[in-house]
Order: sequence, then structure tokens, then C-alpha cells
Amino acid sequence: MKKLTNLLLCFSLVFSACKKEEEIIYDVNPVNTNSYNSGKDKLKSISQYISILYANLFQKALSANELVEISNCIMSIGDKEVANEIILSNFMNKTGVIMPSDSVMRADIDAFLEETYSRFFIRNISEAEREFFKNFLATNPDVSVEMVYTAFSLSNEYQFY
Repeated sequence: MKKLTNLLLCFSLVFSACKKEEEIIYDVNPVNTNSYNSGKDKLKSISQYISILYANLFQKALSANELVEISNCIMSIGDKEVANEIILSNFMNKTGVIMPSDSVMRADIDAFLEETYSRFFIRNISEAEREFFKNFLATNPDVSVEMVYTAFSLSNEYQFY
């Protein structure tokens, strides 16, 4: 009798453990979760990077002679990231860089971020990126437009098209 009780108990445990659980459905709105750099999978060449960077900063085309000169300079430097930083620094120190003032950036951060993403990444800013930058700029009052432009110009996403 004791064996029969134990056997029935084991069968009931096995069958109750194998019982199909009820499927739970949550009513959640669908969200587009494309990658921030979706579609950008080709690395810019040296001349593309220089030309696009110059156009983004000065809003005009770089002359062919300057492009060749800067390209040769970059090829002579072993570390591409260091070369890009040097070229960007030289561009930022030239007169004629078109960028808003720090006070304009702080007056309308949303408009500044939308324009900056469009200008450098050629895409719209996501809401997560917008919230991050708004919080970052609010907690770091010493961050300037030049610093933001430098960060965008040296970012991984900017290296691809």
C-alpha cells in the first residue's frame, strides 16, 4: 500500500510538472528598434573623411590642393585616430568654422541636438540620445559647442557611411 501511494504521488508530481502554463500577453506598443547607425557599414576613406568634415564645419567644399595635402599628411602618420584629431584641431583653429554660440545651444538644446545629428550623422536623433544629451548638458555647464562638434567628428558612427 505504501509503495502504491508513493507511486501515485510520483505520477501526480510528474504530470503536474508537465502541465502547460498559461500564456501571458502584455499589451505593449510596438517600438522601432533600429540601430543608431543602421545602414552605415562602409568605412570612409581618408579623402572622404577630410572632405565631409571640412564641409560639415565650414559649410563649403575643400579645394583639391588642400585635400591632397591633408591626405598626404594623414598617410604619413601611423595612427589614424591621432591624425584625425590633429586635422580636426587644425580645422577648429581656422577662422570660418560655422557653429552656433554656446548661449544659442543652451537656449534651445532640442533644436541644437536635432541640427547637430542631422549635420554630422545625417539622421534624426533618437529619444534616448536626446534625453542623454539634455541631461549631460544640464549637468555639465562647461561643455561647449566646439566640444560637442569634436565628439561627433571623432565618433565611430561618423567614420562610416
